[in-house]
Amino acid sequence: MWALHTGGTFIRRLGCPGTGQEEWSVEMAEQAEIGLIGLGTMGANLALNIAEKGHRIAVFNRTFARTQGFLAEAGPLADRLLPSETLEAFVASLSMPRRIILLVPAGQPVDDQIATLKPLLDPGDLIIDGGNSDWHDTNRRVASAAPLLHLGLGVSGGAEGARHGPSMMAGGAAEAFAMVAPVLKAIAADFAGSPCVAHLGPGGAGHYVKMVHNGIEYADMQMIAEIYGLMRDGLGMGAADMAPIFAGWNEGILQSYLVEITADIAAATDPETSRPMLDVIADRAGQKGTGRWTVMDAQERGAPLSAVEAAVTARILSSRAADRVSGEALFGSGPSPLPRDALSQTMMEGALIAGKVLAYAQGFELLAKASAEEDWALPMPKVAEIWRAGCIIRSAMLDDMAAALGEAADRSLIMAPYFAGLLIEHHGALRQTVSLASAHGIAVPALSAALGYFDTMRTARGTANMLQAQRDFFGQHGFERLDQPGQTGLHGPWG
Repeated sequence: MWALHTGGTFIRRLGCPGTGQEEWSVEMAEQAEIGLIGLGTMGANLALNIAEKGHRIAVFNRTFARTQGFLAEAGPLADRLLPSETLEAFVASLSMPRRIILLVPAGQPVDDQIATLKPLLDPGDLIIDGGNSDWHDTNRRVASAAPLLHLGLGVSGGAEGARHGPSMMAGGAAEAFAMVAPVLKAIAADFAGSPCVAHLGPGGAGHYVKMVHNGIEYADMQMIAEIYGLMRDGLGMGAADMAPIFAGWNEGILQSYLVEITADIAAATDPETSRPMLDVIADRAGQKGTGRWTVMDAQERGAPLSAVEAAVTARILSSRAADRVSGEALFGSGPSPLPRDALSQTMMEGALIAGKVLAYAQGFELLAKASAEEDWALPMPKVAEIWRAGCIIRSAMLDDMAAALGEAADRSLIMAPYFAGLLIEHHGALRQTVSLASAHGIAVPALSAALGYFDTMRTARGTANMLQAQRDFFGQHGFERLDQPGQTGLHGPWG
């Protein structure tokens, strides 16, 4: 066990505590290359990842008992971990310029931790916020960091990713990223020899990209859940029968982390009841807010994000369990079975392929719009590249998306030849799946929203002319005529 004392030394306890054979060895400390505050699940796993890649890391937690427990569980990696009981000792254990990763809850706790750290740091030291912070907060913190530097770092991949290789999205000054890039590249997920980490732009650019990543994640998860619902309620399948289907899909175009774990989840058995694990889990989904943030941001920018909006709404409605029970009693007995062989595995796979393409396309459209409005110049192909491994939405499709964005970063993915081909091939399956689900009372809100977006985008003349006429009728808002292009503010003969 190490403990930092004043004067730049560490004392190490030898022998077994409580046996009377304890002694202490006092040694000069080798300072840590980087530090981390917050030893929750993500912080602890990221610290172990950094240590395993050969970097000496200082660690601090608000409660020292947690730090001690973490060290006890670190095994042989403990030799590369420098624990401190006080924040002052933690700062003293870092080589200069200091680089400190914060993995504390987003919001006020981040500001509080920065305020506590600032008096202990020197100009040019770097604070890295690795939590799920609101990108507006990161903008503010980067702007007010001087004489320190601040880097917003979106980290995706969950606990497993943090431990063995996450995807990381950095935003802030280029010089700030350069200070920590060697460590981040060493610990990032690897795709074909390329580390899944990049500096994406100034200010809150990194956390913004992470927010949109999470929004896409909501849509992807919801669509998979909707296909599961069709299998369960429409086709009467048990979870164990679904597992090989999802596993098979994971060998093709749908190869992705989420489809892979869905197969594992469907195959899992509850050790307490021996029933399928899915059958004992309440259908009330939680959320931490990033999906809502993405939807709110898209609304403010006027960007289409219907698949994510539907997924967020589905999670909200999932929490209203009592109301749904009452609704079933009032309006009917819920979903009805589909006719035998009405919905094939191939059709459901095609629906999921088309829905996934459309959801990702909407996410990248939002990124492009934000990049232009915030003057970030987001490297769109690079965003797709660093999502190819490590993160929750990693998918075989992302390699093709990176290539498509490299050809034309300002083009919607649905217009890129490869993805246009997928949609031409599979939109019929999406349409038939949504139609059958609707006819039998099975809710598929995200798949339906994706289909609505697709149909709107392939309709040259829609129905917004009626909206414009209505707006002009009751509010004199004006419209543009087809035979007078470019002239706005025209009015109808409404009296």
